[in-house]
Amino acid sequence: MVASISWKNIWRKRTRSIVILIAISLGITAGIFNMGFYYGMIDQRIESAINTEASHLQIHDTSYMTNPDMELFFDNADAMKKKIGSLSQVKAVSNRILVNSMALTAETGTGVQIIGIQPEEEKKVTNIHSKLTAGSYFEGTRSKPILIGGKLAEKLDVKVKNKIILHLQTLEGSMTRGRFKIVGIYETSNAQFDERNVFVREEDLSPIIELHENAAHETAVLLLRNDDVEAVCDTLSSLYPDLSVEPWYEIMPEVGLIEDSMDITMFFIMLIILLALCFGIVNTMLMAVLERVKEIGMLKAIGMNKPRVFAMIMSETVLLALTGGVLGLGLGYLTVLITGQTGIDLSIYSKAWEELGYDSIIYPSIEVPRLLIVALLVILTGIVASIYPAIKAIQLKPAEALKVDV
Repeated sequence: MVASISWKNIWRKRTRSIVILIAISLGITAGIFNMGFYYGMIDQRIESAINTEASHLQIHDTSYMTNPDMELFFDNADAMKKKIGSLSQVKAVSNRILVNSMALTAETGTGVQIIGIQPEEEKKVTNIHSKLTAGSYFEGTRSKPILIGGKLAEKLDVKVKNKIILHLQTLEGSMTRGRFKIVGIYETSNAQFDERNVFVREEDLSPIIELHENAAHETAVLLLRNDDVEAVCDTLSSLYPDLSVEPWYEIMPEVGLIEDSMDITMFFIMLIILLALCFGIVNTMLMAVLERVKEIGMLKAIGMNKPRVFAMIMSETVLLALTGGVLGLGLGYLTVLITGQTGIDLSIYSKAWEELGYDSIIYPSIEVPRLLIVALLVILTGIVASIYPAIKAIQLKPAEALKVDV
């Protein structure tokens, strides 16, 4: 009964109600789209971090991450790779040799990290092979092939089929060099990664640094599901207690931190939007109460008690907020779905995005549970916004209210 009367009361001032509904729905739509945009951006960064840079898990010597010395390798890498690959949650495993070096050309030079890989195994763990913008993936040459990033190629002023010299140390500490031929140039969404990392074959790098077979500095593990990271990390830590097993969010803490903080950030952004809408709703409902002083006084005079008056005003406010909120949620979700398919092209700022490690085309996305949280916040906003107008309504004295000429 009260809800029915409240709904009819909302539409007594149709224009004003429509204006506030539009304001609420547009505010919620903007909030949902903002959430979808940033969640999509973070999801793409995490996907890139896992599939291009770090994989789900990495295994090193216990001291390697704090002191990346080439002497901190582990033996029996092939047997370990085979054992890890037999786990049901594991999709692929690849061993790597890591060496810091100087890359030199006739014109210039710069510091790089050499990653010695088994090309076919690495293709199962990372998608570097799909990021090539020129050349091929360790194909078509018998000389020492090397893949370099587009940013590094630009810095060294080289292209496919050019050669570069890698200066590095052997395990014994003596200086040596290797002459490599560029067979491919890759480009990821992370310019810093492209400028820093070069890929060579493990079989070409091991003899140069005098590292024996079946040794590795790093084992990268790609899982079937991201949700299994912690469980597999615990399993591998128990299998190899003398080694360090780290998930991607510890290897790349800046990415993990962004993911952890995003929910809190989006919550406060949504709260600010709802707070602004709350004041608009309070203003609208307060005007509605003041316009109906005589009517409310008459209702109280014929026997409507304070709880019913309070419930009526609260119902009007909550229904107004909920209607605008549902429209906003629907419109916002539809906007996210459409832009999630087409993408938002920010290539005009591609250089800046790449420096930060993000793609220049963002595909917004949002999960349904987050929409439900927003819906609850909208209801809470309606309840909070209804309190003051409802209190003003129940404070009206029937005898005085009936004398008011509105």
